[in-house]
Amino acid sequence: MQSYDTFHFVKSKLDIREFEDKPVPFEVILKILDAARYTGSGKNTQHWRFILVRDKENLKKLAEDSITGKWAINGAFAVIILTNPTYPFHLLDAGRVVQSMQIVAWSLGVASGIFTGIVHEKLRKDFNIPNDLYPSAVVVFGYPKKKIIGKKNRKKLEELVFQEKFGNPLLV
Repeated sequence: MQSYDTFHFVKSKLDIREFEDKPVPFEVILKILDAARYTGSGKNTQHWRFILVRDKENLKKLAEDSITGKWAINGAFAVIILTNPTYPFHLLDAGRVVQSMQIVAWSLGVASGIFTGIVHEKLRKDFNIPNDLYPSAVVVFGYPKKKIIGKKNRKKLEELVFQEKFGNPLLV
């Protein structure tokens, strides 16, 4: 089994909402989508579906169909993640897929940002989404407009993790 420094990409990945006006090659997009396809799902249902959005007019519609994603219009492409709400784990599966796509994209030099402030009725109409699927998230991808510097500000592990029972501090 080959060893990759996946932890580096998890640790360094940032949410980016400002992108260069530069297309992402289709082969790279397919690799990011393939990461979604290979992601695990509850009971291996693979119930998610994805809408790839590359057309600038459709990216504009995405921005208009959101209360938090007005910046989406500047991305090179976006992926709408649809899940089957009859599965109690559908939102967990959406999160798993988003993380897989974002980490693979980051490892390829492609930045991304997610928005969940979706105006569902508008999004359903604009992208022909059937009623039996739930638009769980939208991830926008592109090359970062600015050089990425700095580091993540994260709490210490001991503040987040307990041993055996809640309240028992983790001793590191």
